[in-house]
Amino acid sequence: MGSCGLRIQATARPILPDMLEDKSVEPKVAIVVLAAGMATRMGPEGGYKLLATFDGVPLVRRLALTAIASKATSVTVVLGHRLDDMRKVLSDLSLNIVTNPDYASGMASSLTAGFAAVEPEGADGILVMLADMPGVTTPDLNQLILAFQNSQGTSILRAVSQGERGNPVILPRSMYEAVSRLEGDIGARHLIETSELVVIEVEIGEAARIDVDTPSDVIAAGGVLMSDPKF
Repeated sequence: MGSCGLRIQATARPILPDMLEDKSVEPKVAIVVLAAGMATRMGPEGGYKLLATFDGVPLVRRLALTAIASKATSVTVVLGHRLDDMRKVLSDLSLNIVTNPDYASGMASSLTAGFAAVEPEGADGILVMLADMPGVTTPDLNQLILAFQNSQGTSILRAVSQGERGNPVILPRSMYEAVSRLEGDIGARHLIETSELVVIEVEIGEAARIDVDTPSDVIAAGGVLMSDPKF
């Protein structure tokens, strides 16, 4: 989730939760949840993965609630595929919904739509959250946000699992313009790999690497496929 210039290997510096400390100046972080994709790997009979239920809650709603409970200043969810169904399970939550009519073109269009909606709020960083990662928790998000604040809002933050790169990530304000130039099925990973900024890695465990792309993934992660979820 265009070209951003020369490819330069980002510098990674691991950081653990017990290394984090409060700062008096706290850059603001907004969350953008990417939930517009078609989930084609689910197959014609697999149902829509973001409407699969986990503990009785549709996945997209579960991740939205996780984001809302964090220290982020706002939560924006980008929708596209199955728009009416997705709106239904989010309609009573305190968040912003952005519709991406070009969602079929790839992740870049959802990133640019989300960032364009959040940028006027003046957030110093935007945490990009994928809606198909059921293991990500509110404490995970807060670890990333606090680490970003401790970096004075100038670094890229990336969740890792035992040193392996994962999600979510936080992109600082200096990268917003690069996001606006993205095209096709290119996401934040491309921007991180081509950035000159320091990348701070925050260990959150296996949740950073677990997403659900297929029906078996959903089941293995503890989900239940639903064609008409209720909550």
